[in-house]
Order: sequence, then structure tokens, then C-alpha cells
Amino acid sequence: MKRKTRLLIIGIILFAGLIPTLRAQQIGLKTNLLYWGTTTPNAGLEFRMGKKWTLDVSGGYNPFTFSHHRKLKHWLVAPELRYWTCEAFSGHFFGLHGIGGEYNVNDIDIPIGRLKKLNNYRYEGYAIGAGLTYGYQWLLGKRWNLEASISGGFVHFDYDKFECAKCGKKIAEGKNDYFGVTKATLSLIYIIK
Repeated sequence: MKRKTRLLIIGIILFAGLIPTLRAQQIGLKTNLLYWGTTTPNAGLEFRMGKKWTLDVSGGYNPFTFSHHRKLKHWLVAPELRYWTCEAFSGHFFGLHGIGGEYNVNDIDIPIGRLKKLNNYRYEGYAIGAGLTYGYQWLLGKRWNLEASISGGFVHFDYDKFECAKCGKKIAEGKNDYFGVTKATLSLIYIIK
């Protein structure tokens, strides 16, 4: 798993290397308010690449362990290329995004489908995927915007499964492929320039 994590990090660094070449006319600094609902600090930068194109690079990091060894520890990076139907940072947009990260999850009660298992075991692993986005951005003021978006696509999970939160032995390894909602945002944005 460490080799795969290194490859993911190298890919993210290479992708981030493109950012200085964008010569953005506008940059938006953002945070996803919905993601904060999972106790995950997060931020993103969106760079204007042309009249109708932007590049959004967002990420989150959750280092917290809660009472009774509950945790939703993870880091996540999600770059997205966006096409705006009118003008960048205003109105409707469509996007193509990637997603990647690592996780360590235990005793999280989500009573939906496959996620029910998160309540009984601890899972560690990585995830990588891609998808399509639809969203809308409202102008709130000269420098403030509000964005809502929904994304759907594919995510591949590689994981190790453990008996209990702290001391449990590894009982399985596995892979899981997920098709469905990959991202939902309600983001507050500050336009830097």
C-alpha cells in the first residue's frame, strides 16, 4: 500500500506543477461547508484559465480520533477541470474531477448499504477515482461567491480490515469498486484577484 500511496502523491505533485503555468487572472480561495460537517478541515484554490475554464484543486485532512476510538481519519485531494456555460466563477458549470487519498476509519455509524460495515470493523487503505460534476455559483458580493455542486463517478478502494479499533489483528484485505455520488459541495469562496 505504501508504494501505491507514493505513486498517488507523485501524481498529485506533478499535477500541482501545472498550476504556476496557468497565469490566472482570478483565483478563488474556498472551503466546503458540507465537508466541515464531517469534522474535516478543508480548503481549495480555483484558478481561472480562460473566459470559460477554471481548474479547482481542493483537499481535506481529518486527523481526529473521537471517544471510544471512533475515527474518520483521512486525507483527500480532488482536482477538477471546469467548463462554465457563461463566464468563469458565475452561473452553471460542468466538471471532470479526479479524487485520491488515504483513510483509517473505525466505529462510524452510517446505516446505508455497504457503509453499515464501518460500525463493526476498522478499515485502512487508499482510494482513487474520477467522475463528472454539475454545479452552480452565485455572486454574493464583489469578492464573495457561494457554490453548490454534485459529482458522480467511480472510486476504487484498497483496504486492510481489522478486528477492533486499537489492538485488533488484521483479518482481511480487500478491494471495492464504488459507482455513485463522489462529491457534494456547498462552498464559500473568496475571490483573491
